[in-house]
Amino acid sequence: MRARSRASSRVRFRPGTAVLPCPACGGLAGAWRVRLPHPFTRPSPGEVPGNGRRPSRVARTTRLDDQAGRPGPRSEGWVSVTAEETKTADFWFDPLCPWAWITSRWMLEVQQVRPVHTRWHVMSLAVLNDGRDVPEQYRSFLDQAWGPVRVCIAAAAQHGDDVLGPLYTALGTRFHQQELPRDRATIEDALAEVGLPRELAAAADSDEYDDALRASHKQGITLVGEDVGTPVIAVPGPDGEQVAFFGPVVTPIPRGEAAGRLWDGTLLVAGTPGFYEIKRTRTVGPSFD
Repeated sequence: MRARSRASSRVRFRPGTAVLPCPACGGLAGAWRVRLPHPFTRPSPGEVPGNGRRPSRVARTTRLDDQAGRPGPRSEGWVSVTAEETKTADFWFDPLCPWAWITSRWMLEVQQVRPVHTRWHVMSLAVLNDGRDVPEQYRSFLDQAWGPVRVCIAAAAQHGDDVLGPLYTALGTRFHQQELPRDRATIEDALAEVGLPRELAAAADSDEYDDALRASHKQGITLVGEDVGTPVIAVPGPDGEQVAFFGPVVTPIPRGEAAGRLWDGTLLVAGTPGFYEIKRTRTVGPSFD
């Protein structure tokens, strides 16, 4: 859609900014950034443009870091949007799934170019396949899959759900991009990186939080059915009704505006009544570039 040329009662402009609103998308409770189609000069990190005051009509203005989903510095090129225009995408992940990892990094890219904020939840491939007849090689993978999801659930129970995004990033970076062992030492290092106690890694070998794990998993999988895997994404559709889907399964990670276009298209097809599937054979493995 074309950038608006004047401010409305819901959007405030600053010089040098533009907004590309998408009625199918939502976003951060405060503001979202649009990358302008023409060159402009950005201030140095941490510099606040204009008079340094926050817009009076929004709760906050922030940017999500590309990797961890944590707040970053404000800069020119931002458009402030009221909370009424924002929506949240709920994302269920299993830290061991490489395809879910790619999709999660895509979501962080989407947050940079579309007004969407991701809220992280845990689902479990081990729970999904519990009691199923699966190949022996995959059974070995599932045996390893219990530990990381148990630790994530324990961390959220003890320190709040907000730790899930940074912890997922720390775990996924080690498991997928650094190809480190999926063992307790790796989990402990991930916990320490995000400021959580290493002792939480003990939850990997405990069933103390399994009821909470199964409940979180059920919340996500119920939205899409048992014949899919991870990730599951749920977001309010154009009519306000929740739209949920498995995937998208994509490689490599879409970046920048390409990530935004994929988000737009995914919401378009997922929000179409009676739409169920588009699929083609995968010819390459996951790439984390």
